[in-house]
Amino acid sequence: MWTVPNILTLLRVMLIPIFVTVYFLDWKWAQYAGAFIFWLAAITDWFDGYLARKLEQSSAFGAFLDPVADKLIVAAALLMITHTYATLWVTVPAIVILMREIFVSALREWMSQQDASDAVKVSFLGKAKTMAQMLALIGLLSGLEVFMGVTIYWVTLGYILLWIAAVLSVWSMIIYGIAGWKTLKNLN
Repeated sequence: MWTVPNILTLLRVMLIPIFVTVYFLDWKWAQYAGAFIFWLAAITDWFDGYLARKLEQSSAFGAFLDPVADKLIVAAALLMITHTYATLWVTVPAIVILMREIFVSALREWMSQQDASDAVKVSFLGKAKTMAQMLALIGLLSGLEVFMGVTIYWVTLGYILLWIAAVLSVWSMIIYGIAGWKTLKNLN
């Protein structure tokens, strides 16, 4: 259980209350610091998977905890940006992404009970969705459009990437749903 990848995943879970608290502090740089903590958590997600493969430290506990940690921090970030921006341009894709996460998690659980988890394993589409989603959240959490006098459009890019992540979420949800439907038909 106490492998390096699992420790990184647990660190990601422990960063959630720190991330939320820092983001909402009444300090000028709080959003930047919150976005940095979220970025740090996103990086640990990549590292824990890489290290699990590289060090051959994959475990059932890690396979369970990693997606849970991802969903927890992403859900927190989505709720935070819907609060911060309070616009349908953020709220609609945030809800779509959350719906997809819940649907796919439940579907994967059910498919594993049917010994068909290979049909809903993580795909390139899911990885592209995650990349767009993480970059969108970092941009929107940071609130940066101008940095050191230079216009960088982080928030604008965040809006665009959030919608791309929402579209990819629906697309992947449909693909996973079809796989689930085929499995259900084969059971009858």
